[in-house]
Amino acid sequence: MAEQVVTRTYTASIRNQPQVQDDLDSLGFAASKLWNVGRWTCDRVWGEVGHIPGHNELTAYLKNHERYDDLHSQSSQRVLQELAEAFKGWYGKQRNGDTRANPPGYRKHGDDHPRSTVTFKADGFKLDTQYNRVRLSKGSNLKDYWSDFILCEYQTRPDVDLSTVESVQQARAVWTGSEWELHFVCKVEIEVSEAPGQKTVGVDLGINNFAALAYEDGYGELYPLNCLKQDDYFFSKRIARCDNSDSEQATRLNQKKSRRRTHYFHTLSKHIVQRCVEEGVGTILVGDLSGIRDKEENGESKNWGKHGNLDLHSWAFDRFTDLLEYKAEMAGIAVNEVSECDTSKSCSCCGRKRKANRVERGLYVCDECGTVANADVNGAENIRQKVSPSPRPEDRSNGWLAQPSTFLFDKDTGAFAPQEQVTS
Repeated sequence: MAEQVVTRTYTASIRNQPQVQDDLDSLGFAASKLWNVGRWTCDRVWGEVGHIPGHNELTAYLKNHERYDDLHSQSSQRVLQELAEAFKGWYGKQRNGDTRANPPGYRKHGDDHPRSTVTFKADGFKLDTQYNRVRLSKGSNLKDYWSDFILCEYQTRPDVDLSTVESVQQARAVWTGSEWELHFVCKVEIEVSEAPGQKTVGVDLGINNFAALAYEDGYGELYPLNCLKQDDYFFSKRIARCDNSDSEQATRLNQKKSRRRTHYFHTLSKHIVQRCVEEGVGTILVGDLSGIRDKEENGESKNWGKHGNLDLHSWAFDRFTDLLEYKAEMAGIAVNEVSECDTSKSCSCCGRKRKANRVERGLYVCDECGTVANADVNGAENIRQKVSPSPRPEDRSNGWLAQPSTFLFDKDTGAFAPQEQVTS
């Protein structure tokens, strides 16, 4: 076992909810008001100079605004930072051809302001782990006197002891829809296992099969997106029937959809790490998708097909990779990102590069050596070979490239299981 410091977020309930809810409501409403002021400011700046202000500019514009002092200064900065990040993400999607992307909207429920998450950084909270209490700072506008604050009594899970962590970096007050809860972002020292082996596996993330795996021993696996696509279709239909996209019913449906997607990502990342332990894998090589939305040399956005262009912005590749990394580190497995350059058009057996060899979305046929492969598994094997070259082709069969195992997510059990093979 080895020691390693990692970041973890722990959720805690608030035991004195009735005593502090009004004060927390005031902070949550204030965060929404500041967001809306920032949103209006972005509109004004865009209209005048054609430029969306970044976080620092937005803070400079609003530092003297009366709404800024409703929260602790660091909490106000975080609200404006989130707004700037949301605009940056939207603008990037628009620039790369995603016509479905909408700019961040105003935070409103009818004429009321909703309760937004409030983040407290180092100077905005004080933790007392002996008595399980945390002191949260108010903004000067909401204080009854200069030292006024909110004192929350919290309760974590039995296996979580905040007194043993390296440091608590942030505290967040989060409205769940029925009550407030606290999220503590901590630096934690953990024991990680020794690497289960020296083997490698390549992982190709995509919009048809979310993940395709190619193991060093010559074994492939596919994880289709069947359940997430079904959820997208189901929830889109249900949300479309709501009075408006900001209604309480639509909000609940979006939250449920998000929870199910998060569960899928957690379950898949856990399953892949477990499979790697079983196969003696010490290094997971994931395709780097940072350039997937970049433009072609002629300045045009890359064309992934009608549905592909839409799905491209729906699947949280970065989020999944983060989950995979922190689960893998517990098992002593390293996760490294590898360039995907030419991996989709290269033959993993002979190295022949030809775009036309990918005859359709799921099939790769090499015109040089005759290899027939599942296109995603072929890409995963090319990713793996960039770091760990294969043995000589004559030393192993290539049949696994064309017939990988398929794992489907079972909603009843909440786990992945091999798809049954149909035989004639």
